[in-house]
Amino acid sequence: MDSTPKQNLGISAYTWLKRDIIRGVFQPGEKLRMSGLKERYDLGIGPLREALSQLVAERLVVAISQRGYRVAPMSREELADLYDARAQLEGLLLELAIQRGDDAWEADILAKAHTLAKVMEVHTPEEMLDVWDTRHQAFHTAIVAGCNSPHLMQVRRNLFDQVERYRHLWLRETVLSEEALERKRQEHAALVDVILARNAQKAREMMREHLMTPVPIIEEAMAQRGLA
Repeated sequence: MDSTPKQNLGISAYTWLKRDIIRGVFQPGEKLRMSGLKERYDLGIGPLREALSQLVAERLVVAISQRGYRVAPMSREELADLYDARAQLEGLLLELAIQRGDDAWEADILAKAHTLAKVMEVHTPEEMLDVWDTRHQAFHTAIVAGCNSPHLMQVRRNLFDQVERYRHLWLRETVLSEEALERKRQEHAALVDVILARNAQKAREMMREHLMTPVPIIEEAMAQRGLA
């Protein structure tokens, strides 16, 4: 009877703290003081320690021996490595998806692309950020889901968790710019055409280029914020 609420509190602490780290509420290198976390999230030490341990495993938080926790640092070197690894893996999964994907896979890509490209009525920049990013992630996941490998998809999710802080810097520069959004719409449409034509080599090249375009934008945003 008691385990469910405790588990839910742990999940809530993890979700809220992870979101705040990704969104820069807590800065890279900042000490995460338990007293401040308890006050901010209105939670006890148990759920917070559980959340922090999980975020250490995801490399978003660093445990300091006998001295608590800090937000993991960010660097240009990590940015380059994470994005390269992500582009390499996504290219592999895309090739497998083109080999293995069926009609339902193609239909799901088209549906997710349509939803992403639709003009949406949103009321605030943060809402725009959330809605577009949710649909954008769904679109890219639909593309590689045709690989039909749960284990590879799990590796992809783990890598995505580590890249999220960097991605959020790019999102703020992109989603709030109609010109940048239009470029993304065009890239997505071209990518879908090549994927549905089952041109694996061309699709892999385009996907890598597509996934690497945020890097210079993120580097500039990091420099502006004193993160690199």
